[in-house]
Amino acid sequence: MSSTICITIAIVLYLVMMLYIGFICSRRNSNVDDFYLGGRKLGPLVTAMSAEASDMSSWLLMGLPGVAYVTGIADPAWTAIGLAIGTYLNWLIVARRIRIYTHMTDSITIPDFFSNRYGDKKHLLSSVAAVIIIIFFIPYTASGFAACGKLFNMLFGLNYITAMLISAAIIVGYCTLGGFLAASTTDLIQSIVMTIALIVVIFYGIANAGGWGAVMENARALPGYFSLTQIYDPASGTASPYGALTSASMLAWGLGYFGMPHVLLRFMAIEDEDKVRVSRRIATIWVVISMTVAVLIGVVGLTMSKVGALPALEDSETIIIAIAQSISSHGILAALIAGVILAGILAATMSTADSQLLAAASSVSQNIIRDLFGIKLSQKKSMTVARVTVVIIAVISIFLARNPNSSVFRIVSFAWAGFGATFGPVVLFALFWKRSNMWGALCGMIAGGVMVFVWKFGISTLGGVFGIYELLPAFLAACAVNIIVSLLTPAPSAEVLQMYHKVAEMV
Repeated sequence: MSSTICITIAIVLYLVMMLYIGFICSRRNSNVDDFYLGGRKLGPLVTAMSAEASDMSSWLLMGLPGVAYVTGIADPAWTAIGLAIGTYLNWLIVARRIRIYTHMTDSITIPDFFSNRYGDKKHLLSSVAAVIIIIFFIPYTASGFAACGKLFNMLFGLNYITAMLISAAIIVGYCTLGGFLAASTTDLIQSIVMTIALIVVIFYGIANAGGWGAVMENARALPGYFSLTQIYDPASGTASPYGALTSASMLAWGLGYFGMPHVLLRFMAIEDEDKVRVSRRIATIWVVISMTVAVLIGVVGLTMSKVGALPALEDSETIIIAIAQSISSHGILAALIAGVILAGILAATMSTADSQLLAAASSVSQNIIRDLFGIKLSQKKSMTVARVTVVIIAVISIFLARNPNSSVFRIVSFAWAGFGATFGPVVLFALFWKRSNMWGALCGMIAGGVMVFVWKFGISTLGGVFGIYELLPAFLAACAVNIIVSLLTPAPSAEVLQMYHKVAEMV
């Protein structure tokens, strides 16, 4: 039996299992609350692992190692440190409070929460938030489909577009069948598969690179490669300074967590807010270990290329795919293990794409069709609209990711900045500042989104101190606008303040 057949068997079995889970979960969706939040019955383990699996995406197994492979550890390490801090703080200060708040206000989407928190009877906040979700989730989902296309193209020579269509069909299939519960259950399984992939790849890579000593020797021989204050330039073979401002902008990735709808939805869906502490510990430990290993895989992979264990990679984001192919050459069992590793890349992609598709679908059916246009939908019709929306967004995402040379890391970083800057400040002020009002939230949300585009495509092109990650200036601008506008406009109503204080007493 050839290695290709073994890999195919492992991947096909994995995909069939995902669809089967979607079918089983479909029987438990009796209303939109079940479809969008799983009836708020997620246990602490499923909550923790589905939140982090949906967060990490293909960026963990492709983007992060790919950057480390090319330029060394500075960029990915500072990013990973920021994300680890953001993960912990998000679970520590946001998770329990937003679970209580959304439960008491009967909010089943993040846009719902914004309008209900501020007493927005006209649903202006929820409508704007829903549009923002669609704008930034489409490229985010596109990055996942791009990862799938690269995987199947490199493995089987399958046409890039065809590969994306197959992957999208699987993801859309179990999402439209099982909704949030299917997405969360599959995310738990996918996090396990991702963990297996990381462990096998790192140990195999170290062994074939000549041992840990050889890996360190190669990394330290490259100027700035194994440094947090310098970055390696592969074109010139020299090091460039990695300043404090650049480090701060990479740490700012952690700010994005406060505004990630697909992560916040997991907080909203946990069965008991008292179990958040257990979930926080599980999630933080997994994130720290997985990102550390992912960065090291890039370092190990470069050494493997140097010693001839791997060919030099034109696309560094395919490093784990290349290592898996190397593993598959050692017999049937090794080929099956390689298939599991490659399924891990699919898992990383699918665990994020499914959550994003559901969050976007809920925003369309609940916050645009129902709230903005005032169209009343029955439970059955609302779920039908959500499912159709999943398909439409998937099609648009495939169109955006049609270029096989698109970078997973760059696409994800832009979408991450968009959500972090638009929703992050609103979530924090909504939960912790009683004087924040609807107009401050609305203007801050818009200011954050606008600044992401202005900084990314305008100011950052000036270079120098302006070449920082767009999330940091956009987040700060959104905070400033939220505070200023809130203070210049009338204070929240007594009803809004009463709910705020009631939640504060329960935390």
